[in-house]
Amino acid sequence: MTRPPTAEIEVETPVGPGRLHLDRPTGPRAPSAVLLVSHGAGNGVDTRDLEALAAALPARGVVVARFEQPWRVAGRPVAAPPATLDVGFTAAAARVGALLPGVRLVVGGRSAGARSACRTASALGAAACVALAFPLHPPGKPESSRLPELLGSGVPTLVVQGERDPFGRPEEFPDLPAGHRLVTVPGADHGLKVGARAVPDQDAVLELVATAVGEFVGSI
Repeated sequence: MTRPPTAEIEVETPVGPGRLHLDRPTGPRAPSAVLLVSHGAGNGVDTRDLEALAAALPARGVVVARFEQPWRVAGRPVAAPPATLDVGFTAAAARVGALLPGVRLVVGGRSAGARSACRTASALGAAACVALAFPLHPPGKPESSRLPELLGSGVPTLVVQGERDPFGRPEEFPDLPAGHRLVTVPGADHGLKVGARAVPDQDAVLELVATAVGEFVGSI
C-alpha cells in the first residue's frame, strides 16, 4: 500500500516558527490517538525511528505528528536550551489539539525530544508518553542522571532503548514504577542503529520499535 503524502503545517511559537509533519490514517474512521513527537539535539524529524513510526502507526489508527523545533526550521546548527524546546513543544501540542479536537494525545520524542516530552506530558494533559533513546546521562557520566525527568512525566511512559546506547544502556535504568515500561532494542546504539551484519537487522529493529510503540499507544 502506498503511503499517503505527509502534510507539513507551520506552527507559530513564542520562540519562532516550527513545523509539523503530519501522517494520518486513511479511511473514514476517526483516529484513535495522535502521537506528537519531536526530534533530538543533533538531527531532525527524518531519523530512522521517527520515520518508522510515521510509516507504521497510521495503519493502527494513530496520527503521527512529528514536530520540527524552531531552531531546526531556522537552520541553526545548535539545539535550543531545554526550556525553549518545551515552549516550542507546548505550542505544537496546542496546534495539534486545534487540528484534531477531542483526539487522545500521546506525547513523545527521541533523545532531547524525549526529555522535553517527559517534562511537559502532565501539563499538556497527555494520556501517555513515548521516550525513544532517552538520554539517561551524558556518555561516560552516569552520575549526571536525568532519571527524575523520566519519572516525573506523570503519565504512563514507554522507554525504547538501544542495547548499546552510551547515553544509558537498558540495564542502567532502575526498576521503573507502575505504568512505565522499558523495551530493549537488541544491538542498537543511541540512534537505534545496528551493524550491517546484525541479527535482527535494521529493518527488523525498526519494525520492533514501531510495533512496541503502536501496542503501547493502543493500550492506553
